[in-house]
Amino acid sequence: MTEAMPLILFAVLFLLLLMGYPVAFTLGGVSVLLGLMTFGADFFNLLPLRIWGVMTNYVLLAVPLFVYMGVMLEKSGLAEDMLETMALLFGRLRGGLAVAVVVVGALLGASTGIVGATVVTMGLLSLPTMLRRGYSPPVATGTIAASGTLGQIIPPSVVLVLLGSILNVSVGDMFIGAVIPGAILVGMYLVWLAIVAVFKPEEAPAMPPEELAAFREKGMFRKIIRAFLLPLGLMTVVLGSIFAGVTSPTEAAAVGALGATLLTVFQGKFSYETLKSVMKECTHITCMVFFVLVGAEAFGLVFRGMKGDAFMTALILDANLSTYAFMALVLVMIFIAGFFIDFIQITYIIVPVVTPIFIVLGVDLLWLGILIAVNLQTSFLTPPFGFSLFYLKGVAPPEVQTRHIYSGILPFVVIQLICLGLLVYTPALATWLPSLR
Repeated sequence: MTEAMPLILFAVLFLLLLMGYPVAFTLGGVSVLLGLMTFGADFFNLLPLRIWGVMTNYVLLAVPLFVYMGVMLEKSGLAEDMLETMALLFGRLRGGLAVAVVVVGALLGASTGIVGATVVTMGLLSLPTMLRRGYSPPVATGTIAASGTLGQIIPPSVVLVLLGSILNVSVGDMFIGAVIPGAILVGMYLVWLAIVAVFKPEEAPAMPPEELAAFREKGMFRKIIRAFLLPLGLMTVVLGSIFAGVTSPTEAAAVGALGATLLTVFQGKFSYETLKSVMKECTHITCMVFFVLVGAEAFGLVFRGMKGDAFMTALILDANLSTYAFMALVLVMIFIAGFFIDFIQITYIIVPVVTPIFIVLGVDLLWLGILIAVNLQTSFLTPPFGFSLFYLKGVAPPEVQTRHIYSGILPFVVIQLICLGLLVYTPALATWLPSLR
């Protein structure tokens, strides 16, 4: 019975999560109750110290700062300016609007990293335009939903910060390691859209020439500078300082938060109401993350107290699975879990359990972290609970049906899985750049 307790803990936890109970309170509540039943109250004397360690973790201070930076940039009108400018720059090409959405999604990912805000903003601004220009609903919705999730792999990403903390890997190395995979993913998206534009031009037409001519007559270069120079300058300062080793991710996040505020002032969008809205949303997201962290600490304490880590390690080693076979098992498990629970729950339930086994198997944890991050990105796109799908459906015109969104994201999910396969086959894609530091 004692050996089965870790499995009982997992089973009860997943059952309650699938029933819709909040992850933070489910993680902590189930763990504490089973821990009390198994060990008694004295066992939890260590829990306050573990929670204090989380709350005073300097690396995790980057989470609220990057969230603030992202939300503030959203309020600055950055996405709207980028989308308008990029759409008209690429508009003469078939599929140009879709290409613009992908490029802007990548740029917003490198500046905000907030999936919900990116998908909603691009859905409101781009989807009606794409449909009006003759794009098929699946191509339009799939492109927007997939592009909005790029902030999960393109640094600075909250997911990378959390994974770096769990895996005990430098967050700076995680950021650098994600650059090539993120670029590959963007490139594969663009290749797919080019294929669609060539073989199904009626689903991704070019913009009318008269609109492009009007754009060029009305200060094109001024718009380009305003839409890209300042945001790119901020991204360069934040990420460049991390990559060069000048600042830690936490310090760079503070610079980014200040820079985002100044950029909003420059755009003329800063006000007391804007600041109040940003602080409210930032506090909400940060509290959610840290409540999950507290619940995860209780779960980790009880799971290790039940010898769950030793049990799982022995189970895998006794099964004589190779390193790649076990990795494939974990990645498939994470992918399937993404159909039902979000990335934070997966990060704090599955990753801490499997990490000790990967350490025993001698796996590079930086490579592992990037693999998991790319895999977690698919959780935003996989029905029935993909959050990007919910966000987009919430702002889509009435004629866009759920089946359009589901069929539209399928090619992008396949692309993400192909990218994941490339990373498994070629670890250097994730480890080469960090090795140059």
